[in-house]
Amino acid sequence: FNRFHEHWRFVLQRLVFLAAFVVYLESETLVTRETVAEILGIEADRERGFHLDIEDYLSGVLTLASELARLAVNSVTAGDYSRPLRISTFINELDSGFRLLNLKNDSLRKRYDGLKYDVKKIEEVVYDLSIRGLNKEATVGVGGEK
Repeated sequence: FNRFHEHWRFVLQRLVFLAAFVVYLESETLVTRETVAEILGIEADRERGFHLDIEDYLSGVLTLASELARLAVNSVTAGDYSRPLRISTFINELDSGFRLLNLKNDSLRKRYDGLKYDVKKIEEVVYDLSIRGLNKEATVGVGGEK
């Protein structure tokens, strides 16, 4: 597995991203590594054979964060002012989870550093919405009052 892992690493990371993006769009939740492995028809555990490596899973999730930052901006353009708030909550929870990891100075660490910029980009979108008073319907809808 390790000898030829570089041959399919990028494709596997892209497939993880696509699975994570579809699951997020359907349920606004983070897909688990086991679910991604099941979707792809491979194993989650190394002992069972061809498996989804944890670093490939995490790289795919970080790609999801970058795409959600773009989705937040595009949602505002389309007039959906509540989605960026939900994306912000999701990305902040994701960032909190990644901060718990002790990442080495490798490609995964560099990708994680990009997450900080995605968090900042989404926070700017949410801030602009609040400054312009466009997120009132989102915050009113959350409290259950109208």
